[in-house]
Amino acid sequence: MAEPVWSVDPRTGTRRVRVAGEATAAAVDAAVRAAHATRAALADRDRRVALLRAAADRLTQAGPELIAAADAETALGVPRLTGELARTTGQFLAFADEVLDGGALGVVIDHADPSATPPRPDLRRHKVPLGVVAVYAASNFPLAFSVPGGDTASALAAGCPVVVKAHPDHPETSERAAAALRLAAADAGLPEDVLTLVHGFRAGIDLIGHPLVTAAGFTGSVRGGRALFDTAAARPVPIPFYGELGSLNPVVVTERAARERAGEIGAGLAASMTLGTGQFCTKPGLVFVPRGEAGDALVAALAGQVAEAAPGVLLDAGMREAFVSGVAARAALDGVEAPVAPGPGADGTVVPGFLTVDAARLAADGPHDLLLDECFGPVTVVVRHDADADADADGPAAVLARLGGSLTATVHLAPSETGGEHTATGRALLAALTPLAGRVLVNGWPTGVAVTPAQHHGGPYPATTSLFTSVGATAIERWLRPVAYQSTPPALLPPELRDDNPLGLPRRVNGVRQGGGAGLNAPGQRG
Repeated sequence: MAEPVWSVDPRTGTRRVRVAGEATAAAVDAAVRAAHATRAALADRDRRVALLRAAADRLTQAGPELIAAADAETALGVPRLTGELARTTGQFLAFADEVLDGGALGVVIDHADPSATPPRPDLRRHKVPLGVVAVYAASNFPLAFSVPGGDTASALAAGCPVVVKAHPDHPETSERAAAALRLAAADAGLPEDVLTLVHGFRAGIDLIGHPLVTAAGFTGSVRGGRALFDTAAARPVPIPFYGELGSLNPVVVTERAARERAGEIGAGLAASMTLGTGQFCTKPGLVFVPRGEAGDALVAALAGQVAEAAPGVLLDAGMREAFVSGVAARAALDGVEAPVAPGPGADGTVVPGFLTVDAARLAADGPHDLLLDECFGPVTVVVRHDADADADADGPAAVLARLGGSLTATVHLAPSETGGEHTATGRALLAALTPLAGRVLVNGWPTGVAVTPAQHHGGPYPATTSLFTSVGATAIERWLRPVAYQSTPPALLPPELRDDNPLGLPRRVNGVRQGGGAGLNAPGQRG
C-alpha cells in the first residue's frame, strides 16, 4: 500500500488533509509512459499554443483555490502568492507567443553549391523536442517554479510532455495545479497526460532513472540537486539535468556609494534579504560594506530596518531547524558579530538578522568558510572591507576570488563611478563580478526576476548545473536538440525546413536572415 502524502500547515506543524499516496515504481513507470504516448499530439503547433493559453485561463479560474491552498501549505501569504500566480500565468502566455514566433527552432538553410571547392551539399537544420521531461518542483515557489512553473511551461512549449515530481511542502497545491493544466490540455484537444504528477522521495529517484525520460529540470538544494545530477549522468544513457541549486548572490558597496546614500542602501538591503522570509534563491547573502563612517551609517540603517522586520514562518520544520542551527554556527565563529541576531522566534517562527565579519577572515581557507555557504532564510553576512586595499586580504577582491557561482552579483556605485571621473572603479568591479554570476546588477537588488526575452536566471556552478536560463524566452532551448538534414528531397522535409516556409518561421537562408517576430511578448512578471 502506498504511503500517504499529507498536506501540512507550516504555521502549526499539523496535518491538514491527506492528498495522495507516494508513487510506487510501477506508478512512476505508468506516469512516464502515459506522458510519452502524447508526443505526437503535442507536436501540433496550433494545439500547443492553445494549450499554453488555456493553461493561463484555467490557472486564473482556479486562482482562489490555488492561492488558498498554497498559503495554507507554505505560509507565504495571499499578497505574495497572488503576484506569483500572475507571473505563472504570464509565463504560459509568453511561451505561447514564443511558439508562434518560432525563433527558438533556430531554422538555418544552406542551399547546395556545386561550384564550391569541395562542392557543398544542401543542409537544413532546426530543433526538435527531446521527449518526456521530468520537472522537480521547488519548495519556495509553489506556483512559478513548481507544477505550473517555468520548467513546465517551457517544456510544453517545446513540445515535450512533462512528468512533475511534486514537492512535499505543497502537495495539495500541486494536485490542484496539475488538475488545472490537465483540463487545459483537454480544452486544447490534447490528451490530458501531456502532464502527469507523482509524489514521494523514491518517485523522484525512479523518475530520473526512467529510460523514457530525456531531460530534467530541478530547483532546490545543492545536496538534493547534485544527487539527481549525478544519477542523470550515471544512467546507461545519460540525460541533461538542468538544476538550480544554491546561490550566495554577493553584493559590493563602494565607499563613495555608502557616503552618498547609506540610508537608502541599508533600507534596500533589509527589504531584499527579508523578502519572503529570506526564502528567495536570489537573496543577497554576502554583502561587502566599507569600513569607516559611511559604512557604519549603512550598517546602522540596515540594523534599524531589520530590527523592525516581523518574525516569519519558514516553509517547513526542517528548514527552520537548518536555519536556526546554521546561524548559530556562523555566529559562534571568532570575530563574527550579530548587530541584529537572527534565530528562532516564538510559535515556530524565525527572527531576521545579520552578521558582520572582517574581510581578512574570509580571504583564506579556514573555519570562516562557513560564511561563504548559503544559509536559507532571513539572514545575510556583512563583510567589512578596506576600500583602499583591493589587492590585500582586507579588500573585497581577495574574497570574491574565492566564491563559487551565483545566480546574481550586485554592485552599488556612486554617480561618479558610473560615467564620471571614477568610472574605472565601476568597470573594474563589474569585471570582477561578471565571472561569478548569470545576472549582474548595478544599484539595484537581486530579488525579483523579470520574465523577459533578455533575462538570464542561471549562473556558474553551484548556482546551476548548466549554462542555460530557467526564466525567460531562452528557457525553451533546454528541451530542444538540433537536427540537420542533408540532400533531403523536398517532399521528405519537415515543414519547418521547406523552401516555401509554410509556417512563416524566422530563419537564416544562405547566411541571410529572413522574417522573425518579437517572441515572448507577454508583459514581464516579477517573482
